[in-house]
Amino acid sequence: MALKLSAILLAACAALLALAAPLLAGDPDMLQDICVADYKSLQGPLRVNGFPCKLEANVTADDFFFGGLAKAADVYTGNPMGSSVTSADVESLPGLNTLGVSMARTDYAPWGGATPPHAHPRATEILFVVEGTLEVGFVTTASRLLARTVGKGEVFVFPRGLVHFQRSVGAAPAVAISAFNSQLPGTQAVAAALFGAAPAVPSDVLARAFQIDGGVVENVKSKFTPK
Repeated sequence: MALKLSAILLAACAALLALAAPLLAGDPDMLQDICVADYKSLQGPLRVNGFPCKLEANVTADDFFFGGLAKAADVYTGNPMGSSVTSADVESLPGLNTLGVSMARTDYAPWGGATPPHAHPRATEILFVVEGTLEVGFVTTASRLLARTVGKGEVFVFPRGLVHFQRSVGAAPAVAISAFNSQLPGTQAVAAALFGAAPAVPSDVLARAFQIDGGVVENVKSKFTPK
């Protein structure tokens, strides 16, 4: 089973990266063959986008390798959402710097494991279900929900910047692979952004927005640890 899943993941990675080709990238075009992220130079020269480049002489094949998507994450221990995301973006795979693509694996617990409403401000997401069944959807700027069930081997697209969610609706754990047209798509969870921001969003603003009592807002805020 593990070998079969690895083969499926490998095929999915190849297909999704092809779909997220650099010509469709949301990031600026690269100006050289490679620009491996130099994490040690972040205090150095001013950078406008992305990371400074390593000297090419210091680049190795390992700069273009990441094995993190092969392993299932723990979605049960201390995990109220029942889901876990493993990202293969420029922060974990330095060779992605300036290439305009990234990927992620999400594991879901059966019957309700969810990625709560969130948005990626810098990328469109294309999601491929490897195992299980997901209910997915996004909300347009006209407040219209477009949602459906997506099964094993099927694909769904979340347009850039729109709030969306995924939820497992099957009796077996679910696994999905996502590709993004950005080396660092960013993830902004709706609830955490509103109720866990630092400094805090004023409670009276949220009370008016949600048309609820201020005490309810304070109670919700108490469940989020400001970052």
